[in-house]
Amino acid sequence: MQRAVLIMFIAMSLIPAGDSAGKLLMGSHGVTPLFVAWSRFVVGAVLILPLVPRGAFRLLRDWRIWVRASLLAAGISCIQTALQTEEVATVFGAFFVGPLISYVLATIFLREPVTPLRSVLVLLGFIGVLIVVRPGFDANLGLLWAVAAGTFYGIFLTMSRWLGHLGTPMEMTLTQLVIAAILLTPIGLSQIPMPSLPVIALTITSGVCSMLGNLLLLYAYKHAPASRIAPLVYFQLVAAVGLGWLIFAELPDLWTWVGMAVILTAGLASARLR
Repeated sequence: MQRAVLIMFIAMSLIPAGDSAGKLLMGSHGVTPLFVAWSRFVVGAVLILPLVPRGAFRLLRDWRIWVRASLLAAGISCIQTALQTEEVATVFGAFFVGPLISYVLATIFLREPVTPLRSVLVLLGFIGVLIVVRPGFDANLGLLWAVAAGTFYGIFLTMSRWLGHLGTPMEMTLTQLVIAAILLTPIGLSQIPMPSLPVIALTITSGVCSMLGNLLLLYAYKHAPASRIAPLVYFQLVAAVGLGWLIFAELPDLWTWVGMAVILTAGLASARLR
């Protein structure tokens, strides 16, 4: 169990690290968000391809697999767009609308059981997201992109539960990376930046960190009960704050701290109830 917890902490740090590398690409080198998203899928697909049997490509004949991957492509593209102008921690706070949307959709379409306490916690988490985003006429467009990313990701999570029986986690991961890379290729190729050592290094770092984070997440779930380690998914918020401070000298404002605290409280309590 201790090994699984350590792996989860590493995984949940690698994912925002990949996004931080993407933010550096956009902020310091003028790379577009859609190129960052596309290159991440390409690097991830290349890394995982040798680990997955050829039989996984049979899944590409199912249109539902393509819809699922397109949702992930849209979500990653949106979150990179949000990171172009907003702080890492704030973007992750808004992005965590995803699990809340997944809960509602799974209840409606997958007939998952509903309990009053979990419903209250979901509502509390949504209030936390609203505190972070603070919607209104003067709402930051970047945070709206982050909410859009979380929305796409919430639908993606629900479809992942629905289609999980079609293949192993590794096979499903391969299909989502390959399809997302294919879908974004026309835009990605048209927005390739001028190559330089920092651009190449950050592009590879972004893709590798994201891929390793998700692979370690799967590995952790194989070595410990999901109910024990699911709450650690919310460590991404803590890692995002730390990375934002170390790399970009960014610290959230008071209301963002409050909103993230509400999200963490609701998310940890809800995960422990599973």
